Amino acid sequence: MKEFIKEYEELELGKIIKAPLLAKYTTYRVGGVASCMVFPKNIDAVVKTCRLIQKYHLPFKVLGKGSNVLFSDKRYTGIILKLDELNQVEFYENKVRVGAGFSLIKLSMLAAKHALTGLEFASGIPGTVGGAIFMNAGAYKSDMGYIVQTVKVLTPDFRIITLTNRELQFHYRSSFFQTHPGYICLEATLRLQKGKKEAIERVIKDRKERRKATQPLEYPCAGSVFRNPEGYEPVGKLIEDLGLKGLTKGGAEVSLKHANFIINKENASARDIHDLILFVKDAVEEHYQLKLTIEQEFVNFE
Repeated sequence: MKEFIKEYEELELGKIIKAPLLAKYTTYRVGGVASCMVFPKNIDAVVKTCRLIQKYHLPFKVLGKGSNVLFSDKRYTGIILKLDELNQVEFYENKVRVGAGFSLIKLSMLAAKHALTGLEFASGIPGTVGGAIFMNAGAYKSDMGYIVQTVKVLTPDFRIITLTNRELQFHYRSSFFQTHPGYICLEATLRLQKGKKEAIERVIKDRKERRKATQPLEYPCAGSVFRNPEGYEPVGKLIEDLGLKGLTKGGAEVSLKHANFIINKENASARDIHDLILFVKDAVEEHYQLKLTIEQEFVNFE
């Protein structure tokens, strides 16, 4: 790790933070210390950084806004790769070319200003463009798969290629990236539609109010914990009907406002959240004979 840090700094590839506390970079506000966190300054620096990571045989994890991930409380002996500097955005006609590190919420607001519709569903998703594409993030019966035209990708053998929407294999909360580890989203081109600015902004405002009323946004959390199972009622209703709203484990709680949210109510540990998620999952399976899919990624719990 020392050799990697030394060479990264010598090559001036971008900012580096040694021994960052991951709780500061995740929306659950939990997680242990990582060996280092790097912020490559451009796409070329990302490629060189990944070459260095391979050269020194180091584990790494690409992290966006930390909104769909749960790091353990243990030390992560690897590199956290942040693509925050890939934040360029360019609108032309009804399309937008945007870097993977750009905020999805900011992008939805910018699209509204350009009178472009199609991103309203994303106005409350606290992630990056790259993270949203990885997860095929969505809401209100829409998702990234409906609007992504192409994605510029770094392959595990350091080639930069462009994948089309069809090649990205978008399905409900899944994409090509989830089944092809080592591929990194660098930039995307989204296709939107012309609309009326006032109408788009009205939809965004209405949905913001609905989120405030129905989601526990006043506490650290990571959005919906489980995917809604096909052919059943929404998973929040299934959990609520089991009487699990308000159930706690240490400082973690099944939200009283929405049962498909687990919140860090009072200095929860990552283990508290992890164990509460698994308890709820097991309870649903036992009662309904239904296996839920966890949307959030567990990291470093082995």
